[in-house]
Amino acid sequence: MTESSVSLWGQWEVVVGLEVHTQLLTKSKLFCRCENRFGAPPNTLVCPVCLGHPGTLPVLNGEAVRLGVRAGLAAGCRVSPVSTFERKHYFYPDLPKGYQISQYAQPLLTGGSLRIRTEAGERMIRIHRMHLEEDAGKNLHAGIPDRSHVDLNRAGVPLLEIVSEPDIRSPDEAVDYLKRLRQLLRATKVSDGNMEEGSFRCDINLSIRRPGTSVFGTRVEIKNVNSFRFVHKAMVYEIERQIEAVESGEKILQETRLFDPVSGRTKPMRSKEEALDYRYFPEPDLPHLVLSPSLIEEERLSLPELPEQRVERLCTEIGLSRSDAEILVAEESLARYFEEGLERFRSGIADEEGLRKVRERWTSFVLSEVLRELNRRGEEVLSGPTGVTHAVDLLEKVLGGSLSFSQAKEVYGRAAEEKKTPVSLVEELGLVQVSGEGELLALVEAVLAENTEEVAAYRGGKDRLFGFFVGAVMKKSRGKANPEKVNEILRNKLKG
Repeated sequence: MTESSVSLWGQWEVVVGLEVHTQLLTKSKLFCRCENRFGAPPNTLVCPVCLGHPGTLPVLNGEAVRLGVRAGLAAGCRVSPVSTFERKHYFYPDLPKGYQISQYAQPLLTGGSLRIRTEAGERMIRIHRMHLEEDAGKNLHAGIPDRSHVDLNRAGVPLLEIVSEPDIRSPDEAVDYLKRLRQLLRATKVSDGNMEEGSFRCDINLSIRRPGTSVFGTRVEIKNVNSFRFVHKAMVYEIERQIEAVESGEKILQETRLFDPVSGRTKPMRSKEEALDYRYFPEPDLPHLVLSPSLIEEERLSLPELPEQRVERLCTEIGLSRSDAEILVAEESLARYFEEGLERFRSGIADEEGLRKVRERWTSFVLSEVLRELNRRGEEVLSGPTGVTHAVDLLEKVLGGSLSFSQAKEVYGRAAEEKKTPVSLVEELGLVQVSGEGELLALVEAVLAENTEEVAAYRGGKDRLFGFFVGAVMKKSRGKANPEKVNEILRNKLKG
């Protein structure tokens, strides 16, 4: 794409709707008793039902229905008391029946919305519908020259398809919507949202039009994008491709495209199907799905604290900034880690000032060190040797003055790498902070005696030299001096 195409963005409005397929956290598949599990050897989690053998009958998984209702209630959707299943016909090697059981005419859920944050402020993205459907299998191409294989372990896995209205106007808005939707699904334990394993996949429906017009442009679908970064890159490329095409007098074709992460381009896959092409008709082997008001109310009452509610509570009750609270809540496991650690500290501290200092230290530690290791190594760092109990033990040494905060950060990273408890590493490395008044005074006096010119300059008004003196004391103590006490002693000595 050229620089000129980017400059044309302001002359066009981007219109995007997203279709998300998220795998439900059930033990078995949607219409049979086969295990719903990722990572098994190919074609080992299958049976005559999900293989599409003639004469087999589907039996609906009640837990999948409950999880779908829960997700809809969390997003403010209307739950349909009666919904229906249809057969969606298409021919593909990973679809052994030749059709997919889905919902079309009467979906399980309609309406609802998600709040996103944009440069212009908050905005609501409306949800058009949510419905249940079974997944297809998976075609395997990598490492198999001149042929493809089919793994049907995924065939029949329960999915919730979540379709937004075409309310999204930029790649950033699309990514924010997807992140908040994933947060919601994970917080309610509807889905694990694992994009690497394919349990949270996105189809992008994108068109462009002139600002101020109400007629939609020709819609292009980008199929099965499985990371936030790729969603952003695919949209940027496709927006620029369409703008360049229209500006050159070309016609945009209604088609399905695939995103190639290597080239960063979208490529044609097939012409875009319409509902008529799928030949939907009612599934004859499944009756109408009728939900009792008591089931819906039971799921409503069992909803956990939702991400937006948690952010508000962390801000009002604990005093976190909104940005810090949102970073924590973005990962459900990290938010649990943070709050459990805070509870452990609270049990041993009575005064409010002490709690304030603990909150500041713990928040800083979790958002820097723990989050970094979580991104680097995954959720294993939130348990075991670097679990919350051991992290709290480490921070208590900082609060007690026997370890500096910088030492604690260094130890935690090493503990995560070596899979050792941080406190055991402190002992192993002999990291005992120098906090004694006499020892620190001797270190400060030695530094001031070695730097008489700098002392004179500081007393003459060059306040910035204070950091130089602190650094020199820390260097002389090999990083073991208590920084707060060093600051206090230095200020007193430099007054004279």
